[in-house]
Amino acid sequence: MVGLTLRTAVAADAPQMTSLLNGVIVAGGTTAHQRQFTEDRMTHHYIDPAGLVSCIVAEWGPDIVGFQCLVWPNDSGDAFPQSWAIIATFARSGQTGSGIGTALFQATRIAAGQSGVRTIDATIRADNPIGLAYYSRLGFRDYDRLIGVPLRDGTKVDRIRKRLDLGA
Repeated sequence: MVGLTLRTAVAADAPQMTSLLNGVIVAGGTTAHQRQFTEDRMTHHYIDPAGLVSCIVAEWGPDIVGFQCLVWPNDSGDAFPQSWAIIATFARSGQTGSGIGTALFQATRIAAGQSGVRTIDATIRADNPIGLAYYSRLGFRDYDRLIGVPLRDGTKVDRIRKRLDLGA
């Protein structure tokens, strides 16, 4: 995508990243997040979480149009093998399919390799065909399915787990 720039996210990006993700949440159906983010929550969850490998933003001019975060797992209730990391990707509503995610992943993949990540997990709602297709295009392959994971409103939605092995 010509004119797109990538860089590491910083705390000053929290307002735009929060607005972007909240737009995705309000639109519904493509993220497991159902509660809108505050700038503080954005900073702690994506920009500077414990176990951060990388958080990259994509800018088109002065506007953040997407971001991708890669973290080491830290949920003891959902153990991952050593050297696995978890990815999350968001593009501004209406701009999916424009190359933002592919550009972000090129930078994330470099950061993953430099940090010793050997496998990346992407867990996506089963009712999110755009997200499932995105990760499949990048080479991720299904390896598990979480059945009937409840959303905040009690609706049960399966989650598809995809993985990409980066090698040794």
